[in-house]
Amino acid sequence: MTTWQQNPPPAGFYPGQQDQQNYYGAQPGYPAQPGYPTQPGYPAQPGYPNQGYPPPYTATPGFVAPPPVVPPYGHVPPGSGQAYSTSPNQQAMYGSSYVGEEPLTEGADGGFEFTDKSIRRGFIRKVYGILGVQLLITVSFIAWFTFHEATKRYVHQHQGIWWAAFAVMIVCLITMACCGDVRRKAPMNFIFLFLFTLAEAFMLGVASSTYDTEAVLMAAGLCAAVCFGLTIFAFQTKWDFTVLSGALFVAVIILMIFGIVAMIFPGKTITLVYASCGALLFSIYLVYDTQLMIGGKHKYSISPEEYIFAALNLYLDIVNIFLYILTIIGASRD
Repeated sequence: MTTWQQNPPPAGFYPGQQDQQNYYGAQPGYPAQPGYPTQPGYPAQPGYPNQGYPPPYTATPGFVAPPPVVPPYGHVPPGSGQAYSTSPNQQAMYGSSYVGEEPLTEGADGGFEFTDKSIRRGFIRKVYGILGVQLLITVSFIAWFTFHEATKRYVHQHQGIWWAAFAVMIVCLITMACCGDVRRKAPMNFIFLFLFTLAEAFMLGVASSTYDTEAVLMAAGLCAAVCFGLTIFAFQTKWDFTVLSGALFVAVIILMIFGIVAMIFPGKTITLVYASCGALLFSIYLVYDTQLMIGGKHKYSISPEEYIFAALNLYLDIVNIFLYILTIIGASRD
């Protein structure tokens, strides 16, 4: 029987470190840390355990501890910009769709914004791959109609083919711009884009055949240099051109009105001014659409599901820049 059981203290008294040693003698294993609670009412029944400090709480019979908290899929701690690392159990739970450090976030249009670098790089490669095929088809038509005299004479004598191509181009463009399901679902999106590219390439070939071969080659070289420089600028600059969507739309409306005026009052000077304004506007549009594609730190971006739409935007920008440069060269040479 211990000293505690033989000589219990009065009720409401709990010994501190010094009182313990004086009243009971030094007991091995009894907690004597500084700051041990000495407030009245602390339990001091006989048989109080001497094996260290009491636990913070006593488990109730039948109590089941709650399971550990597992962060939900895609949860990002505030201010960190990075997702939780996953254990093998979490990867088995979430499946192989977990993307790693930066998860996908749902966009306003129901798609997914590409925050992961690998997804962004794959999206850009796909867009430029499609754009490269479009430009290859277009350059082939322009070269064919420019250097082959028999084809040039034929299309000049049968203008109905040009109007048919124009109708196909308008229908495909409106369908891809207005119908999200058409431009997102394969193979329908590729079929419409291929038809649009063929029609647009044919129209550009007919337009180029009305100019001298030297002017067409010069316009093609200048267009390639301008587009390459603007693309590098769009990737490297810290300026965000995606906030200029409203201003660019207003500028397009003004350019259309200016074009109608230039048709009513034709002349060399007004044609040069109109073509220069058009080339400048669509050069800004090329930077704008490129930044929409690369996303990142820019305010607005295109969903990775919209690779057809992104390629279509860049293709139209390049085509318009080529046409306006060709118009400037042709007007300057009268």
